[in-house]
Amino acid sequence: MLKILVDATALRAKPSGIGLYIYHLIDELYKLQEQENFELNIFYQPSVKNWIKGNFSAYQLLQKYSNLNCLPIPVSISHLLATHAKTICSYFDRYLDLPNLIHGTDHVVYPLPHALKVMNIYDLTFIKYPQFVNSRVKTYSQRVKECLKWTDLILTISESTKQDIIEDLGVKPEKIYVTYLASRYTKLPQISLSIEYLKPYILFVSTIEPRKNLTNLIAAFNHLKQKHKIEHKLVLIGQKGWRYESIFAAINNSPYQQDIHHLDYLSDDEVAAFYSQADVFAYPSIYEGFGLPVLEAMTLNTPVVTSNTSSLPEVVGDAAILIDPQDPLQIAEAILQVISNTHLRQSLIEKGKKRVKLFSWEKTAQETLKAYRTIL
Repeated sequence: MLKILVDATALRAKPSGIGLYIYHLIDELYKLQEQENFELNIFYQPSVKNWIKGNFSAYQLLQKYSNLNCLPIPVSISHLLATHAKTICSYFDRYLDLPNLIHGTDHVVYPLPHALKVMNIYDLTFIKYPQFVNSRVKTYSQRVKECLKWTDLILTISESTKQDIIEDLGVKPEKIYVTYLASRYTKLPQISLSIEYLKPYILFVSTIEPRKNLTNLIAAFNHLKQKHKIEHKLVLIGQKGWRYESIFAAINNSPYQQDIHHLDYLSDDEVAAFYSQADVFAYPSIYEGFGLPVLEAMTLNTPVVTSNTSSLPEVVGDAAILIDPQDPLQIAEAILQVISNTHLRQSLIEKGKKRVKLFSWEKTAQETLKAYRTIL
């Protein structure tokens, strides 16, 4: 029987982005084991902080799964050993049993001997836009290039990113397989939040960081307030990432500061409630590997305005208004169209409902299995 080992290290207690992908991929693969005749094993590595403390326990989200292993060294150390001290690194191989295939889910794959090696690359922000990433992510470039020496297959999440990997990393197209993501939501939220005091509002959901282009969104909002006297508020939901100072400076310098609300990490149900009650979802990101928030918005019947760059047109198809993210006036005009034209708004919602049917986590898992089998 095929034995697959998936790396769950990047799955944290409050998952977002990569963590959500890992959680849903593992969950769906777990369900498919008997039907598809394979055995799923999961492993994780402690963070540097937990390693120093001697804490090797798995996050609660992982504890429900059997066949869970801990590789008792942080990723940074295992990668260093794999690159410069293979003999020492081999001492740790025994913690991972003997899988046929090992899947590294966060821009690194452990070089386990006698196992095929698969690695996820979600986007190439760290190469294309280094000014948008923190110091830790900047190290990805060298790390990925080292791992490519022993990687048999790359998984990525859009044709757009596949093209970036071919052009910027020199990987052959046949070595890259695209597996799309899916929304964490499948139906409208079951809870109701008392957010009448915020209505009507324009919504943004994602990490607060420069790549998301929030300064231009705030500029667009200021223009809509000043020129068109819209009554809407702007609601930004997301944890602070990095280099967010200019974003909060833009909020503080806005004449409409009192109408801009930043909310930190919320539960899935709370975020869903905000999506479902927004007049428009605005996502003018500069660059995305996929763009999960636009899919989530469409799943919850929210019309979308998003960028005409990277993977975003590929994800939304004809179910959103596309804008140049570098042009605040274009962002503003698109938002104005949606909030002032009921027919257009409803048309986008209906198109979004059809579009989201193309994506599901079950399909992601099935396509991932197909990808594995291309190298077996």
